[in-house]
Amino acid sequence: MTVSFHRLDPVGADRTALVDFMTRNVFPFHVRPRLTAQDVEEQVADGAYRDEDNDTYWVEHTDLGRIGVLRLEDLTESAPLFDLRLDGPVRGRGLGVEVLRAATDHVFGTMPDVHRFEGQTREDNIAMRKTFLRCGWLKEAHYREGWPVEGAAPVASVAYAVLRRDWQSGTTTTFVWEDLTV
Repeated sequence: MTVSFHRLDPVGADRTALVDFMTRNVFPFHVRPRLTAQDVEEQVADGAYRDEDNDTYWVEHTDLGRIGVLRLEDLTESAPLFDLRLDGPVRGRGLGVEVLRAATDHVFGTMPDVHRFEGQTREDNIAMRKTFLRCGWLKEAHYREGWPVEGAAPVASVAYAVLRRDWQSGTTTTFVWEDLTV
């Protein structure tokens, strides 16, 4: 595997590098695409990068070095979420599939009480939506106008998940979307 995760210390040794990474990149498909140093510092102080419910990792690539940040959220639940932010220069290279597979392996391989792993993105983030599908994740929700967009109309938020049993078996369990009739 060419992707690995290294737990970062947001209040100590990694604080400056985290602030630099989060402020020098624009994340067009996030609710807040541009963060200031003050934004990141406030998030660190609030425990958004590390507390009982959140943990954060540098995403390292064997050949490319540090390529992003993976934040795991809702860790006190049996179905955590993730926030992935890739460095601008490495986007568009197809690394998302490898990173998401490695993240899924990490969550299910180190968190025995987790039975599902979830993620959400905007409806117009086609690259991420295809990444979910390529990794065996299943679309489970489509929240119309559920994602606020600064200066524009909201777009849909699309939720995907993978079950532990599907990860273990290498399959994707589906369901019938419209299971009721009028």
